[in-house]
Amino acid sequence: MAVKIRLARHGAKKRPFYRIVVADSECPRDGRFLEKVGTYNPLREPAEVTLNSDRVQYWLQQGAEPSDTVKSILKKESVAPQPAQ
Repeated sequence: MAVKIRLARHGAKKRPFYRIVVADSECPRDGRFLEKVGTYNPLREPAEVTLNSDRVQYWLQQGAEPSDTVKSILKKESVAPQPAQ
């Protein structure tokens, strides 16, 4: 089971709001997930991000792969992935 940290879209049409979730890579984008680790609101200026950095670090250490968008969000929020041991 490959685990990904990715965005799940919520909100109304033309008003996106995203949850940052940890999910099995085979599950649908807005489908079942293992854990919600944050939110991302691109409509705010600047974009509003909330993260549970402890849980993000935990999942990264367990081998979860962030999507490209989540990787850039983590970089901006200074949540650097630590190498797995």
